[in-house]
Amino acid sequence: MLDFYSASSGAVNSRRAMAECLETALAETGGTDCDILVFHTTVGHQFAELLSEAHKLAPSATIVGCTCHGVVGREGANENMRGLAIMAIRGPRSEWAVAHVDNIRGANSFEQSVQLGQQLKAQTPNITSVCLLASGIDIAADRAIEGIESVLGPDIKIFGGTSSDNMRAIRTFQFYGDQILERAALAIGFADPTLHIEMAVHHGSIPVGNPFVVTRSEANHVFELDGRPGWHVLMDQLGKPQNSHPGPMIPIAGLGVELPASLQVENDNPHILRVVAKTDPDGSFYLPVDAPVGTRVWLMERDEHLIFDGLSRMMKRLLERIAGKQVVAVFHTDCAARGRALFSRILKEEIVGRMQAPICGDQPIPWLGMYGFGEFTQLGGRNFFHNYTTSLYCLCRAKPSAS
Repeated sequence: MLDFYSASSGAVNSRRAMAECLETALAETGGTDCDILVFHTTVGHQFAELLSEAHKLAPSATIVGCTCHGVVGREGANENMRGLAIMAIRGPRSEWAVAHVDNIRGANSFEQSVQLGQQLKAQTPNITSVCLLASGIDIAADRAIEGIESVLGPDIKIFGGTSSDNMRAIRTFQFYGDQILERAALAIGFADPTLHIEMAVHHGSIPVGNPFVVTRSEANHVFELDGRPGWHVLMDQLGKPQNSHPGPMIPIAGLGVELPASLQVENDNPHILRVVAKTDPDGSFYLPVDAPVGTRVWLMERDEHLIFDGLSRMMKRLLERIAGKQVVAVFHTDCAARGRALFSRILKEEIVGRMQAPICGDQPIPWLGMYGFGEFTQLGGRNFFHNYTTSLYCLCRAKPSAS
């Protein structure tokens, strides 16, 4: 049976931050070593120092992690330049597996993710869920999902997110062992038969104006909308220079694609959102999923009322599903644009509090979250990739019987 422990730190010294997290998370266990160490860090930390201290204090651990715009622990959110949060996991080797591939990009996302699935299956054949952390710039996330499913089966539950930077969309980093990578995908497979995962997702955006139509594309590379260079069309609509870098545009240039009617109720919205994190000089842009010719896309606008009301509805649905279960850990992926880029610190803390208080109550449930570029979260029992959402993943067990 797997056990989970978490902590976060705002210490500016990178070694001290990692030590503080491990010592706090594992304080009641008699040591800082563990089997898996997952961490999220903002981009101001010294990555090599984080890894060195982690190896020193948890020499048995398989270490994975990624950068983000901010971290969320059970202590709350931290979007400072040096924020760190960890989830330490202990348990029998037969109940977990960790895999990684490097140089994952849009064109090879399926093949690289097949390798991820094969690595996981070779280590532990009975995996039921996968936490996937990947490069956040130009991965084809739908192809990545398909690659893992092709090996582990369509019933595998995939959750997690893509790494981010400080909203510049230039370089994001992933960590495996002592390696610092930029185009990697990391997968943690869980095979603990006592664990069951419940997910919830919500965004708070509404469409603006009429849709654009994809008129030329190759896989996730969109060349034209309505017969013109796609990025130029979007920037013209927003009144921005056509050569605008996508990073600063992320909070205002989200795109919506209609979902099948059967998924709209669970999504609490007719649209699933997509982010543009990479463009080319010719005015083309990349989405994190394929965009076939004929796809209609809407510019989407954040609605604060919908965000807060939708969060309440999301939590109601989640709490109904976890009722009667023991939540043993929570993983959490939030869109970077839902952090400081959109809300003040006070409002952001209110949002986090509205999630943590109903789930945790007065219990110190381990919690690891990040503000990333995208979220892997199921809808209708199927694995999907989203952008601009709050996504929660509650790892649950049956409550112990009263003696």
